[in-house]
Amino acid sequence: MKLMIGLGNPGKPYEKTKHNIGFEVIDELAERWDAPLMQSKFNGVFSKTIVNGEKVILLKPLTYMNLSGESIRPLMDYFQIEPEDIVVIYDDLDLPMGKMRLRQKGSAGGHNGIKSAIAHLGTQEFNRIRIGIDRPPRGMKVPDYVLSRFSKEEWADMEPVITKSADACERFLKKPFLEVMNEFNGG
Repeated sequence: MKLMIGLGNPGKPYEKTKHNIGFEVIDELAERWDAPLMQSKFNGVFSKTIVNGEKVILLKPLTYMNLSGESIRPLMDYFQIEPEDIVVIYDDLDLPMGKMRLRQKGSAGGHNGIKSAIAHLGTQEFNRIRIGIDRPPRGMKVPDYVLSRFSKEEWADMEPVITKSADACERFLKKPFLEVMNEFNGG
């Protein structure tokens, strides 16, 4: 069983904001797989489906970004999912807008949602898809920037990376994450 987790903040005010790009990828997968997130438990909304013979859970924590681990850990415990079988999808200020990088482990790099996941999982060794949102313009505070909506031009850059991130998640159902990482980071 695999678990795909998109990080973000719940509610209308946060829709289509830079910090919610992980939610966008989960929404893309839910649409592709006809698996709407209808179940509400573990401080999140999720769906269970089967894709290519593999059981998959899609999760959007509703804890707000800084407490994401409070949703992830109980769901993993309940369904007996190991850290190597998850992928966490989130925004990254250190990557250019519209770029993505896959990693198997690492520090939180200042991302509070990942800090929470690491704290609750007790390990830094879990698969991630980092989606670049760039750094804020000079004089703009990081919280204001990550909670701002994408401009039309920025969204045009983000749509292909949402698709590509969802493609990487699909590939993870067929191949080890290291192979998926080599394939998607190479291109």
